[in-house]
Amino acid sequence: MTVYFIGAGPGDPELLTLKAQKRIGACPVCLYAGSLVPAEVVACAPEGARVMDTAAMTLEETHAEILAAHARGEDVARVHSGDPSLYGAIAEQIRRLKADGIAYEIIPGVPAYAAAAAALGQELTIPEIAQSIVLTRMSMQSTSMPAGETLENFARTGATLAIHLAVRNMREIERVLTPHYGADCPVVVAYRVGWPDQILLRGTLTDIRQKVRTEKITRTALILVGPALESGRDFKDSALYDPAKPHVLRPVVGVDLVEPHNT
Repeated sequence: MTVYFIGAGPGDPELLTLKAQKRIGACPVCLYAGSLVPAEVVACAPEGARVMDTAAMTLEETHAEILAAHARGEDVARVHSGDPSLYGAIAEQIRRLKADGIAYEIIPGVPAYAAAAAALGQELTIPEIAQSIVLTRMSMQSTSMPAGETLENFARTGATLAIHLAVRNMREIERVLTPHYGADCPVVVAYRVGWPDQILLRGTLTDIRQKVRTEKITRTALILVGPALESGRDFKDSALYDPAKPHVLRPVVGVDLVEPHNT
């Protein structure tokens, strides 16, 4: 018996990986987070499967379902939104599985920031503008943040920020980030990415808070901040395809290239 932690992606059932679909379709028990995972994602569960929305269940209640499935020798599909390694709350579930000697496997999914970038039709890492993405969140009513992991510290890098679980704290985001990124820095609030009612709000640190208020967005949103989000801006081409910069897979005639050895 195995518990499969499955990343369902941001909401679009077509973004479910083939491996994830195969596992859901083979498990007699399917536990999914219905507040973030559409029922259509788990519609491929086998006929007669025990399919339960765990949105209103406690950790101990979901683990009890897993223990019952274990006693019956039945595999479990534990379906989470996005990718389960990011704010998936699987660590505490895995701790209980290990204590009870139950095998598990993690199947990755499409994270929200990747789906948001695709929906926006742009890259998040722009040459000489931003080459790093910081995935973070704010404390609010959830688990507190470790010391040092603050928006201010991350803002000092100038990287693209992907801020989770923070749409109710737009005023604080504006206050903390403006001194580092500037008032005109582009911001995108991606609401329910991949769902039929998806909203992509573009703005700046100056006006995005009002736009969020107008749309009455209070949850299920990802906030992207950084100069790389500016559409239409000029930037240098990547060196990846630069003919003046040969590499092992694209050598220049007359130039000897030696593939570096690991030491």
